[in-house]
Amino acid sequence: MPYLAEWKESPLRKPLLLKGARQVGKTSLLKNFGATHFTDVAYFNFEESPDLKQLFEQSKDVKFLLQNLSLLHGKTILPQETLLILDEIQVCNTALNSLKYFCENAPEYAIVAAGSLLGITLGKETTFPVGKVDFMTLMPLTFLEFLGQAAPSLGQYIEDKADLTPVPDIFLNPLKHWFKLYLTSGGMPEAAWLLVAFQELVKSEQSLKNVLNGYEMDFAKHASFKELPRIHHLWHSIPSQLAKENKKFLYQAIKSGARAREYEEALWWLVQAGLVYKIPLCKAPRLPLSSYDDLSAFKLYILDVGLLRILSQLHLHAFQEGNRLFVEFKGAITENYILQSLKAQFSQDLRYWTSNGKAEIDFLLPFENYILPIEVKADENIKSKSLFYYNELYRPPLRIRYSLRNFSYKEGLLNIPLFMADHTEKWIKLGL
Repeated sequence: MPYLAEWKESPLRKPLLLKGARQVGKTSLLKNFGATHFTDVAYFNFEESPDLKQLFEQSKDVKFLLQNLSLLHGKTILPQETLLILDEIQVCNTALNSLKYFCENAPEYAIVAAGSLLGITLGKETTFPVGKVDFMTLMPLTFLEFLGQAAPSLGQYIEDKADLTPVPDIFLNPLKHWFKLYLTSGGMPEAAWLLVAFQELVKSEQSLKNVLNGYEMDFAKHASFKELPRIHHLWHSIPSQLAKENKKFLYQAIKSGARAREYEEALWWLVQAGLVYKIPLCKAPRLPLSSYDDLSAFKLYILDVGLLRILSQLHLHAFQEGNRLFVEFKGAITENYILQSLKAQFSQDLRYWTSNGKAEIDFLLPFENYILPIEVKADENIKSKSLFYYNELYRPPLRIRYSLRNFSYKEGLLNIPLFMADHTEKWIKLGL
């Protein structure tokens, strides 16, 4: 919301393209933004109203489009006062391209376009208003956003904390409780809302299942007939891939004899749809990291931990059994959570690193002029040789470990409690 408010007031404002996977809350966010920051909201959805396509196909003239959209809206769309929302714009490529003409000929109008599969659309279309739009990507709720509604005083404690001293038990224990609940529902807004507002664990679970069913319907609707079974098989293989000790993605784990070239298009589809994150292997932790990518090796994670739990068929009972939720599947859910948190905070792409079976660093984070190694521990057992081995080789200024243990900092090793991950940038600056 602060980013949208900043966009509204910018003298360099262009039409905004809001990207994000289905059901992360794009429409709700934009309608709420319009209601709180504008006099009026003119909302149009290309999936609900297919005839809208004809309007944009008739003319590229902005005045013609605004006049007709005003007639459909029932009010005059006014510059600065009306937020014009074009939802599910991936359905209409002519509407997507019209953003160029709004930018050039009517920059005084506030226009936001949103879509669930824009990565797929933009990747396959030959025309696009390059340089004529601003971009924003909406991700699932972070734990801190979840906590702000579930337990506002605890959320405020995290926001206000400004040092690396241990968290007192009076905050520590309830934070662990809410963190376990967050891993149960994840950051999909409806599932989180059902859990927080109504304590409906079962209905929250059903909401997540509905989202996954919707994604699979998208596979059938938008992918080619040839790629559909490959997308399906690759998508359902991810939990078992993450459950391995070595989480490197193996095509042979999808099915016997599978080869990379057979699944390249399916992998591209899932990445562009925003459903998975691809983390490549870095051969040498030097800047720029992209120069040292091993293109044949990578790990795959899912956009949300709640969806990963459902896809993994991990039952709700795991929530009630101590720390089982953290350690199941070799800590894959915890590792996926940390990746989600880092992706929401940093624009830089992450990598991972290995050394001939001697050590594996879960993530490498470029930060300013440094490369910081990150290790994720799913429980309070923090014994590991990997960070020690990496430190002996490269001497980074700071090593980061996430675990269920409290804050600690010793000899360049910073332990961050898992539930404090959403302020990683703040903790790094305190530790450097």
